[in-house]
Amino acid sequence: MGFYRSINLASLLFLGLAFLLYYRYPPAIGSGEDYPKSIYDFTVKDIHGNDVPLSSYKGKVLLIVNVASKCGLTQSNYRELNILYDKYKHQGFEVLAFPCNQFAWQEPGTNEEIQEAVCTRFKAEFPIFEKIDVNGKNTAPIYKFLKSQKGGLFVDTIKWNFTKFLVNKEGKVVQRYAPKTPPLEIEKDIQNSLD
Repeated sequence: MGFYRSINLASLLFLGLAFLLYYRYPPAIGSGEDYPKSIYDFTVKDIHGNDVPLSSYKGKVLLIVNVASKCGLTQSNYRELNILYDKYKHQGFEVLAFPCNQFAWQEPGTNEEIQEAVCTRFKAEFPIFEKIDVNGKNTAPIYKFLKSQKGGLFVDTIKWNFTKFLVNKEGKVVQRYAPKTPPLEIEKDIQNSLD
């Protein structure tokens, strides 16, 4: 009986390790020459529906964040993102905010309503982009890339609003931060990337 129990335990451990490795090191999202090398290979839409090539941010340090206006993390994150943006925007730092309604429907409005809320209630001056999906079959290509570059704990899916990705001046993802990580706790990493 003890022998079979140890085999079952070993099998479970092996399956758990295989699951962890698969999600920690997922298959590439593309291959060959078409595989994106940096975020500069993507074009996204701004909140007005206009194309924005991310190559227009070459040479800048970026903090890419999936945002929501009705989340418990909204007030503090927008406040601290504004502080960081105001402090470092003239040194080559940008915050790129991507609204997402996938987490408890906390960003239900239209792009126009989102822009109104972000600009008037939260006083954000950094770029706001079109509402996107960050998980599932309709995941925006930029988020497929971000997640392939810096996976999460156990799985690479975005777990909640305000997951943050720090991108260096070369367009490479250097760090991923959990939703509950306050933006001001990232300040040292931003300073290091700007130097």
